[in-house]
Amino acid sequence: MLFDEAKINVKAGDGGNGAMAFRREKFVPRGGPAGGHGGKGGDVILEVDPQLNTLIHFKSQVHFKADRGEHGGGKNMTGASGEDLIISVPPGTVAREAETGRLVADLTGPGQQAVVARGGKGGRGNSAFKSSTNQTPKIAERGLPGEERWLTLELKLIADVGLVGMPNAGKSTLLSVVSAARPKIADYPFTTLQPNLGVVVLDHRDLVMADIPGLIEGAHEGVGLGYQFLRHIERCRLLVHLLNGASPDPLAEFDQINQELALFSEKLAGKPQILVLNKFDLPQAQELWPAVRAGAQALGLPVLAISAVTGEGVKSLLGTLFEHLDELPEEPLFAEAAVPVFTLEQSDDYFEIHRLPDGWQVTGPRVEQLSYQTQWDLDEAVVRAYHILEKMGVHDALRQAGVEPGDAVFLHDVELEWVW
Repeated sequence: MLFDEAKINVKAGDGGNGAMAFRREKFVPRGGPAGGHGGKGGDVILEVDPQLNTLIHFKSQVHFKADRGEHGGGKNMTGASGEDLIISVPPGTVAREAETGRLVADLTGPGQQAVVARGGKGGRGNSAFKSSTNQTPKIAERGLPGEERWLTLELKLIADVGLVGMPNAGKSTLLSVVSAARPKIADYPFTTLQPNLGVVVLDHRDLVMADIPGLIEGAHEGVGLGYQFLRHIERCRLLVHLLNGASPDPLAEFDQINQELALFSEKLAGKPQILVLNKFDLPQAQELWPAVRAGAQALGLPVLAISAVTGEGVKSLLGTLFEHLDELPEEPLFAEAAVPVFTLEQSDDYFEIHRLPDGWQVTGPRVEQLSYQTQWDLDEAVVRAYHILEKMGVHDALRQAGVEPGDAVFLHDVELEWVW
C-alpha cells in the first residue's frame, strides 16, 4: 500500500528565559547587571530525502517537537539556541496547514528544506535594561513560545512520463517491459491499486515512468480512488495516454479520461500527451487503428501503435518519449499553487477588548507577546508592562469600555486586577 497522505503536529522550541544577575567580584563593590539573554528555540524543518518514497514513517509518529533554547546565565552568558528538528520527507511532498489548507511548502529537490515552525525568541537578561536612570535593573524577560501547528502532508510522485488510461489498458505491462519495475499484472480491471515507478534506459539515457492506476468516470470526485491517483499525474512532464486495443470504442474512453483530467485540474488538462494504441497484436486493434490515428491527427496529438506483450513498436515509443522530453521545460520546483491569504494591514500595537462574564479580555500581537515575556513575580517587570500597556492606549480603552475597580483583566493567560 502506498502511504501518500499524513497529518502531523509540529512544535518549535520555546525561547530560553533571560537571567537576572549582577557582578559579584572582589574589589568590584558595585558591579552592574550581568544577566545573559536566553537562547532561541529550535525550528522544525522539513527536508527532502531522496531515499524515501512514501509517508509511511508518519504512521507511527505524529508529534514532532524541537528543543527549547537554554536560559541565560550570570556573567552575561547567553543561553545556547535549541537544536533544529529536521524531519525527512520523500521528494514530491506538499505540506499545508491542516486548518486553512494554506500551502506551507512544496518540496521536490534532494536536500531541499522548508521551515514549517519557527522557534521562539529568547528573553533578554537584565543587562539589556540598564539605563542612566536605572543602573541596577531587577527585570528580565521570559522567552517566547515556539510556533505550533497541524500540517497535512500529501505525496505527489515525481516522474518524467505518466501512463494514464482506462483500467486494463496495459499500463503495468508496458512499465514492466521497458523498466525493471515489477507491478502486479493480470487480465482484469484494477489490478494496479497504487502508483508504480520505473526507470527506463535507452542508449545511455534514462527517464522515470509512472504507472498511474486506471481512471474511470467520476475520478475527479474520488470515484475509484481517483482523487488519490490524479494528484500523482500533476508532477509528470509528459503523459502517455494508453488506449485499450481490445475495447469497442477506445476514442470514447480517451475523451472520458481527458474530461476527468480537466475537471480535476486545468494544469492536468494542459499537459502534453502522446496517444498510444496498445494490444496491436490483436486483429480488433488493427481494425481500430485507422480511426484512432485519424482522431489523434484531428486533435494534433502524436499517435503510435504498440503491443506491450510482443514488444512491437515499444522501442519506437521510447525514442519518441525522449524526443518530446528534450523539447519540454523542466517542471518548476515550486509548482504547487498557493492559496491566497488576505490580511488587513495593522501594526503590532493593534489590540481588541472583549467583555467577558468574569472580566475583560485584551488581545493583540504585542499584548500576547508582553504576557509571555513578562516575569509577573518581579515588581520592576510588572511596572514595565504597565507603562507599555498605557503607552499603547490599553488603559484608556478599558476605561472607555467601562472597566471598574476590582474587575479582572486578562492578557492572554495572565489575570490582573484593575485597581482604579
